[in-house]
Amino acid sequence: PADLIASMGTLSRYAGQFVLYALFAAFIGTFSASPRYQHLQPGEALLRLSFSHPGKIKADCRRRTPEELAKLPANMRAPLDCPRERSPVIARVELDGAELVHETFAPSGLSRDGASTGYRRVPIAAGRHRVRAQFNDDVRASGFMYESDRVIDATAGQVVLIDFAPERGGVTIR
Repeated sequence: PADLIASMGTLSRYAGQFVLYALFAAFIGTFSASPRYQHLQPGEALLRLSFSHPGKIKADCRRRTPEELAKLPANMRAPLDCPRERSPVIARVELDGAELVHETFAPSGLSRDGASTGYRRVPIAAGRHRVRAQFNDDVRASGFMYESDRVIDATAGQVVLIDFAPERGGVTIR
């Protein structure tokens, strides 16, 4: 009788584990397919602005005076004082003449000497559109120094990418 009771306890534990595992698998299976994620609405395309670019140095180097050099330790007496801080990147995107994005992206890093990184997603209606993208990476210059203007035929579900890389030709819309 003691062996029968012990084997019944073991059997009930296995049955309980099986029920709990089955419930857990049903829970995971249900929420892996529901609620349904929809990337874009029907009839929409996506306009994506994505770039990482270090702006121009914010200020020119300046020559230190002899008095300033004398105050510095011998190993730090460089005649030029060159700031590290970079200009923010200003991005402006228009779709059919309407402004979608007009933002200033600050440089990264503690000394603000890293790249400015921008990422924006804007759903747009599928169809023919005129896209204009403008960028400025120098606070000492007014207006936009880099520009691209292009007519696109966006199909539903298509991703139109706007990239900024002056070393590869400037502004790319594809």
